[in-house]
Parts: sequence; structure tokens; C-alpha cells
Amino acid sequence: MNHDAANGERADGARGDGAPGEGERRDGRSRLPVAAVAVPVLTCLATLGTLTLWTATGNAGTPARLSVTEGRALLLPAPGGRTEATAAFFTVRNSGGADDVLTGVTGPAGHRVMLSRTVDIGRNARRMAMVRSAAVPAGGALRMTPTTLDLMLSPAPALAPGDRLTFTLHFRNSPPLTARAVATRPGPALEPPGAP
Repeated sequence: MNHDAANGERADGARGDGAPGEGERRDGRSRLPVAAVAVPVLTCLATLGTLTLWTATGNAGTPARLSVTEGRALLLPAPGGRTEATAAFFTVRNSGGADDVLTGVTGPAGHRVMLSRTVDIGRNARRMAMVRSAAVPAGGALRMTPTTLDLMLSPAPALAPGDRLTFTLHFRNSPPLTARAVATRPGPALEPPGAP
């Protein structure tokens, strides 16, 4: 007769008399070693502590915080005294911690507004290309200028220098912003206020 069997122990380490063996609980299930439980728990606590610290220091994905400066509306003379389109320029600042996207603009009633960008086509030539959206980076700004992104307004309203037009800028993640653009003739004053 096996000596272990005589003492009530089975070959697998469990006791044959119904008493729990080493590493076994009374209900028959095995106990996990302390290290097997401690490592995941400590990892979770360290992660939670890091996220709490990151949030407390203001780095936890704050939403976009947008503002827009007063813009400029370009008065473009055309042959015969009529202008078919004009352009407006704004600076949109984002002081928040998340990027946002300018997705569209509405303007004065009866006028269509399109986002457009100047693109080089070679041989010192450029053309306007319509775009669907423009990024407003976190902690940065979207600056519109006559040589980059602008808002094409068609048909061009009858404007005199100093007149103001109202636009509403629409964003992917933020509420719309309303801004005004002052009519300006071409020249150095075209850069929007606040542009570097």
C-alpha cells in the first residue's frame, strides 16, 4: 500500500480524507499565488494614479475652445464696375486641448459662401480650389489670408470700404461662431487682425 495513500493524501496533492490540501481551498478550488493577484492590481493602481495626475495638471483632452477675430472682406474691382465674387478672411484661434475642424460657413442672405484654397499649378500660376474643411489645431490657429485659405462670397454684395458683413462659421465639434468682416480694398491692410 502506498504510504501517502495511507496518510489520506492523493498523488495530485489533495487530501483523500476531504480536508483541503496545499494550494486548495475548502470548496475544492485552487488558491492563486499572491503574485498572480498583486501584479494586475498594482498595474491598475499605477495606471489610475498616472491618469489622475494627468487630469489634475490640465492635460486630459480638454475640448476645443474656439474664438474668431473680426475679419476682412476684400473689395475686388472688376471691368464694368461689377464684381462677381469677393473673399473674406478670418483668424480662428483654438485655446483648447483638442483639434477641431471648420466644416462650413454661412453668410449674408442671398449669397453663397465656399471655403477655397489657393493652389500652385506651375509656371508661377495659381488657381482657387474649393475645399470641404480646414483644421483648427489645438493650441494654435487657422489663419485665412489672400494667398492661403479664404471664404469666397458669390455673388459679391455691393460694398463700400468700412461696410461689415456677418458670417457664421460651423465646426465639427464646437458650436457655431458668428463673426463680422469689414470691407477693405486690396493692400497691406488685408491681413486679418491678430495675424502674425
